[in-house]
Amino acid sequence: MKELGLKSRTVKKYKATTNSKHSLPIAANVLNRQFRPDAPNRAWVTDITYVATEEGWLYLASVMDLYSRKIIGFQMGNRMTKELVIQALDRAYHQQQPGDNVLHHSDRGSQYASHEYQARLKTYKMEGSMSRKGNCYDNACIESFHSVIKKELIYLEKFKTREQARKRIFEYITCFYNAQRIHSTIGYLTPNECERMYRKTA
Repeated sequence: MKELGLKSRTVKKYKATTNSKHSLPIAANVLNRQFRPDAPNRAWVTDITYVATEEGWLYLASVMDLYSRKIIGFQMGNRMTKELVIQALDRAYHQQQPGDNVLHHSDRGSQYASHEYQARLKTYKMEGSMSRKGNCYDNACIESFHSVIKKELIYLEKFKTREQARKRIFEYITCFYNAQRIHSTIGYLTPNECERMYRKTA
């Protein structure tokens, strides 16, 4: 690696992004690590991560369709609020236009457990599911995406402004991750290809 000028991409220290110490209702772990649904819009997973800029933290809320591993909705903001995750969910819903009974899985963070977020799930006729306490493996797929975007983009660049980070993250997700990055889990297709192939054969 030294001769070729290669360096490993190390994982940096974990920073918690959600607060599970609250008195809001918690959903059961209905997903139960069943990460391979048989069609799009059967199971969605969501989480929040953080991005360092010279102006301060930028937070990214992402929603993934487990069938295609596609990021179907995301939103960025200066604070980790319930509005941030609601906007990400709204974008996913309006883009995908799913039928009833999507299984929606998240961690136990107060943003996802909030009355407003749970009301939105009811409006969209989605079934709620939450990870067990302190168990990141229950939401492994979206955690993996956030790890990948950090290794492939965020840790490799220094963002002077939040706006600069927003543009690069938008480009990464829409132009590269969904459209060009292949995944072994879905037969070495891109998320967009996986989704298109299902529609052709459905």
